Amino acid sequence: MSLAVLLSGQGGQHPAMFDLVADHPAAQDIFAAAMPLLGADPRDLAQTGGPALHGNRTGQILCCVAGLAAWTVLRDGSHGRVVLAGYSIGDLAAWGCAGRLSPASVLHLAAARAEAMDEASGPGYGLAGLRGLSRARVAALVEEHGCHLAILNAADSVVAGGAVADLESLCARALASGAARAVVLPVHTPSHTPLLAAASARFRAALARAEILTPSRLGPSPPPRLLSGLDGAPVFDAAKGLDKLAEAISQAIDWAACLDGIREAGARAVLELGPGHALATMARDAMPGAAVHAVSDFRSLSGLTDWLAAQEGAG
Repeated sequence: MSLAVLLSGQGGQHPAMFDLVADHPAAQDIFAAAMPLLGADPRDLAQTGGPALHGNRTGQILCCVAGLAAWTVLRDGSHGRVVLAGYSIGDLAAWGCAGRLSPASVLHLAAARAEAMDEASGPGYGLAGLRGLSRARVAALVEEHGCHLAILNAADSVVAGGAVADLESLCARALASGAARAVVLPVHTPSHTPLLAAASARFRAALARAEILTPSRLGPSPPPRLLSGLDGAPVFDAAKGLDKLAEAISQAIDWAACLDGIREAGARAVLELGPGHALATMARDAMPGAAVHAVSDFRSLSGLTDWLAAQEGAG
């Protein structure tokens, strides 16, 4: 089996996000490493729920904890070849799952990333999701309204960033132009736009101090293949890959290219690690022949491992 593992971005945090692995011995070090950064056990913080889960710094750390904890529990199974890609903050988590950064480094870098973004982002900015128009038409509308393309999810699905007033005008115009959906998102940071250029520079300095590890094999399988969340290209050179991690804060990310990359890698099964199932939904649309699930689809860890075993048996 060739398995694609996708690491979630922010937005799907919820009280049950750690339930499947909360008590698993292999995940305990991940939870312990996050406690000093969060000021609380991430499991307790999640179960409390509420707006605290969606603060930028807290959300980025929690998303990395979710992905790392789940993969730490699952990675020793026999999965054949594994390809990893992460969406926004999930791109950083993917480096940890690929064995390129230690879990502790990932969590500290997640905090540093969020802090850099918060410092660079002023009030009155955000993101909007638009679906149902051609890429060229959306790009023209985005430019016309003084906004920026932030995420390319599919040929007819993008996220734009800019001032909230401009985004509201953009959404109204897009709907009038025939868009199926155009809505300002409950996000207050214009991620993946030039508005955060200062954050890219600050995060690049933090990445330069990180210790890069050599990935190990997963049992008899080769080390996981890591794709850049910026453009879907394989990460062979660590220095160039880290530069892309920094660039992605202030440049549009091409998630559609990441999905192309996992398809070209021969993935027959796709598993989204982290809160929510947005990436699994996009993967189903892009890869209709693949078996696709998110961790959040399963009610028990045994159900998840049984599904993975069934995919391996199916070849």
